[in-house]
Amino acid sequence: MPSACSIRVRGVVQGVGFRPFVYRLARANTLAGWVLNGEEGVEIFLEGAEKGLLAFVQDLKTQPPPASSITEIEVHSAAPLGLNEFTIRESHRRERPTVRISPDLPICDACVNELFAPGDRRYWYPYINCTNCGPRYTVVLGLPYDRANTTMQHWPLDDYCAAEYRDPGNRRFHAQPVACPACGPAYYLHQSEEEIRGSEQSIRKAALLLTSGSILAVKGLGGYHLACDASNPAAVTALRERKYRKEKPFAIMARDLEVARQLVELSPEAEALLLSVARPIVLAPAKAGSSQVDPEVAPENNELGVMLPYTPLHHLLFAAGAPEVLVMTSANRSSEPIAYEDDEALDRLSGIADAFLIGERPIARRVDDSVARDGVFGPVILRRARGYAPGAVARLPNIRPILAVGADLKNTITLVVDGQAFMSQHIGDLGHYQSLRAFKETIQDLISMYEVRPEELLVAYDSHPQYASSSHALALGIPQRLAVQHHRSHIASVLAERGEWEKRIVGVSFDGTGYGDDGSIWGGEIFVGSIKDGFDRVGHLRSASLPGGDAAAQYPVQAAAGFLVQVEDLPDLTAPPFTFPQRYRQAVDLVEKNVRTFPTTSIGRLFDSAAALLGFTREVTFEGQAAMWLEQLACSAKATEAYPFPYSEHELDFRPLLQAVVCDRLRGRSVAEIARGFQRGLAQGLHDAVVSFCDVHRLDVVVLSGGVFQNELLLKDLKSLFEAGSREVWTNHAVPPNDGGISLGQAALAAFARFD
Repeated sequence: MPSACSIRVRGVVQGVGFRPFVYRLARANTLAGWVLNGEEGVEIFLEGAEKGLLAFVQDLKTQPPPASSITEIEVHSAAPLGLNEFTIRESHRRERPTVRISPDLPICDACVNELFAPGDRRYWYPYINCTNCGPRYTVVLGLPYDRANTTMQHWPLDDYCAAEYRDPGNRRFHAQPVACPACGPAYYLHQSEEEIRGSEQSIRKAALLLTSGSILAVKGLGGYHLACDASNPAAVTALRERKYRKEKPFAIMARDLEVARQLVELSPEAEALLLSVARPIVLAPAKAGSSQVDPEVAPENNELGVMLPYTPLHHLLFAAGAPEVLVMTSANRSSEPIAYEDDEALDRLSGIADAFLIGERPIARRVDDSVARDGVFGPVILRRARGYAPGAVARLPNIRPILAVGADLKNTITLVVDGQAFMSQHIGDLGHYQSLRAFKETIQDLISMYEVRPEELLVAYDSHPQYASSSHALALGIPQRLAVQHHRSHIASVLAERGEWEKRIVGVSFDGTGYGDDGSIWGGEIFVGSIKDGFDRVGHLRSASLPGGDAAAQYPVQAAAGFLVQVEDLPDLTAPPFTFPQRYRQAVDLVEKNVRTFPTTSIGRLFDSAAALLGFTREVTFEGQAAMWLEQLACSAKATEAYPFPYSEHELDFRPLLQAVVCDRLRGRSVAEIARGFQRGLAQGLHDAVVSFCDVHRLDVVVLSGGVFQNELLLKDLKSLFEAGSREVWTNHAVPPNDGGISLGQAALAAFARFD
């Protein structure tokens, strides 16, 4: 007597070859039934011998498609229907979709082999893909994930592709973006008033232009890149000038892993990140003396951000003779979001790019490259975008939909549907009109895709009254809304990743700025509590003054004025060896007169102050530059004793720390050694304060989050200090420690909010 069961599989199971896999698995076990894409995942009905059913379920759990990610399998017994074959049914719609959308996938080895096989139908076809690879999030227009709901809807399959699409034994069985040169989109090259049509001809011309020193705008998966020869000083300098990007490092793309190994020191963990299905930009120490990368690619930085080819187009460019190391940076002017629509790119990038390599397939939404590193406490994502978004980053214990709109810098959005927290791609800094537009589009995009009605939502936003993200959240007109304090959101993001709702911890949130409960500018905070019961602020950096408010973040000497007025016996800082510019004196006047001056506990501004004392007296050209500069200095120094950073009366006192920096600078000590002493002092002082809180509150877990904890040297020092004790340290891994992780923390705290 045959048996039967129904199975529901949740996770990243659509657009990753899951239905073809189920089809083949059912046939291999002589089972009848069907499989289809549903709103919550993949639904399966099976009937046949008990032995075959058990084998099917076991293989489903242990041998799923490589690009899938199963989070839950439900198996229920069912009545046999007397079916004689196994089929793939059309997707159906009943309720709101909750299936996880697959991130974009890198080209697989099988497609690479076909790409360069002269007799293959898709030889040199830049849009080659199969069920195991290719675009997903950047082409999907709606759910369920079927061709009619993608940007490929305007290219009907020809007979050849249709036959593959319908063949269960073929690698392209139900691959939604499948196409070939005869029926699919192509690439063309636009240069001045000329156009070169034909994918192969245009790609070969593009490679020739890159070799000759030109700057190209290249359409990729989630937007355009600006590309040039990374070894060509003139090309790199021209790109900086045209893009208005003075000093911030450029990302580079290496032809293959062997070339990447020549450029950077890759730990096994960093190499695994580089080769992972997300194919992020990976930050790693640069190898000295490489002629393949001009120093101006990453000035005053001992790290490079390296990625490998992840689209057929990238492989074709290198095969056509492009330089084996390319600058591959987001196509925009400084601070703008990446260009992703063709007309927009031609308009915004004219004057930057010498030529445009344009693909005909539309991009559904802009998605930047992700950035990751092998961190002190394990792999960490610093910018969560292509390859990761819009994956679920946590499962929250609530049913009600939550929209968390994040912060204004490094913005991301989190939408919670049936307890699954889906985080958007990195959007950027909302001070720019185009970024704000992208922010609003992304909110609408996610709400529409998951068919959430506005009246169902609880909206969580940052408590800063002047944030653009918060203003928009309030303007949505949704009655149920919650302001969430910035630094508590940082701490909550770490716990949410781990599914720890009730765990009481000591949390440290260090960053540049955030709106505090008292209206001052926080950024050096210590909390005790849990997500469920909330976090009490129990300690912080001693309050300093911030002349000019947020504007002080642009000028380290301006920030320094607000800290140094509390340090006794200061020398004339406008004289050598400090040589502070006139802006410092002007900032001191503001502090002394208490004009346009705000109280702050920002560790980020403390780093800026130390950097100014060590020689960084110019304006910063990108966020965090002075602190990064100081970390680079410290990394080059030998072991140095820690400067004093005492804790008492709920305050970490920065005065002895800065006093030591000033004294050693006057004595002529190496600035690298002073930077090292500052960093070690900050780590030691923080460690001692946290241990005291752990003792008082009888807690054994310490949480570290916030942009300052992107400082790997600080984390290294803290790890060595905590390893000597019994406390466990938790940090971010699935979401960034910077403001890119704020939206998850907001959503987690909102899930436990109490409304009277």
